[in-house]
Amino acid sequence: MKWEDNVRKVVPYVAGEQPKNKNVIKLNTNECPYPPAPGVTGLAQEMDYSDLRLYPDTNATPLVDVLAEYYHVKPAQVFVGVGSDDVLATAFQTFFNSGKPILFPDVTYSFYDVWADLYKIPYKTCPLKEDWHIDPEDYKQPNGGVIFPNPNAPTGLLEDLDTVEEILQANRDVVVIVDEAYIDFGGISSLSLLDKYDNLLIVQTFSKSRSMAGLRIGFCIGNEKMIQYLNDVKFSINSYTMNRTSQVLGVEAVRDDAYFKEITGKIVATRERVKKELTELGFVFPDSKANFIFASHKTVPAKEIFEALRAQNIYVRHWNKPRIDNSLRITIGTDEEMDTMLEFLREYLKER
Repeated sequence: MKWEDNVRKVVPYVAGEQPKNKNVIKLNTNECPYPPAPGVTGLAQEMDYSDLRLYPDTNATPLVDVLAEYYHVKPAQVFVGVGSDDVLATAFQTFFNSGKPILFPDVTYSFYDVWADLYKIPYKTCPLKEDWHIDPEDYKQPNGGVIFPNPNAPTGLLEDLDTVEEILQANRDVVVIVDEAYIDFGGISSLSLLDKYDNLLIVQTFSKSRSMAGLRIGFCIGNEKMIQYLNDVKFSINSYTMNRTSQVLGVEAVRDDAYFKEITGKIVATRERVKKELTELGFVFPDSKANFIFASHKTVPAKEIFEALRAQNIYVRHWNKPRIDNSLRITIGTDEEMDTMLEFLREYLKER
C-alpha cells in the first residue's frame, strides 16, 4: 500500500496492564490505593453536568490559580495538561529542537524515548551507576536538553538537590526538565531552585499522590517566558485540552491539603514496613522514595515471581529489558493488599 510510505512509524509506549477482572490486587501501575479527597467525591456528586455542553476554560484558570497559590509562584509560571504525560509531550515539542541529542538515564520512564522518536528528536541515554544513581558527570557533555525523573522510575531513587543543581549548572544553555511524578512520597522538590535557574522546568501530576489518575491532571512550573512558550505550542494543537470536570475537581483536590498529607503519609509508612518484610524474604532493592519498590530476589528470578503472583491475581510490573529484567516494580497498595502479597510470597518462597 503506497500510502504507508508516508506514515510516521514509531514503537509506542506500553502502559501497565489494566486487568478486566476487578477482583485483583493491582500493584502494577503506581496508582494510589485510596480514594480522592472527600471534597472531590462530594463535589463530583453535586456538580451540574449540564455545563458539559460548553467548552472548558482554555487556560484552566481556577486550577492554575490554586496551584500557583499552593506552590507560592505566579499563575503565569504554571502550565496544566491532561496528565503529566501531556505536559511532558508538549515540553518535548517546545524545548527540544536544537538538533543536538537530548540526555536522559538509560533506566528511566520509558515514554522519553518514545516521544523523542515520535518528534524526531535525537537522544542519548546516560547509564545509571551500579547503585542506580545518576552520575552528574554524564550530563556535562554537549546536548540539546536534559530530562530525568526525581525520584527516578522504576528505581524509586531520589537525587539530592546538590546533584540536581550540578546538572543545572552544567546546562545553562538548554532546558532541564525534572519530572517529579513521585516527589510527594518522601522527596524534596527542586522548586527552591526556580529563581536561580531560568532553564528549569518542574513537572508534577495528580495521578499518584492526589488519587486522581482517572481524571488526567498534570502540571509544570517554570519561569513565565517558558510557560508562555508551552502555551503557544498547546494553543497551536488544541485549545481545549483539559475538560471542565477535571478543572473543577482538581481545584478541590489541591484545597484539601490535610487529606493529601494524610494519604501520602500512609503510603510512606506502608512502604517502609514492606521494605523490612521484603528484606526478610530475601529481596534487595534501592531505597525507594516513591510509591513503589523496585525489588529483585537473591535467588529466584523476577519473571518467575511475576508469573506466580499473577496466577494469584496479584499484578506487579516486570520488563524484559537490559539491566532491569530481574527486578519487579511493586506499587504500594493498602496495608491489607500488601499483607496478602507478602503472605503469598512467604509460602511460595518457602516451597521454592
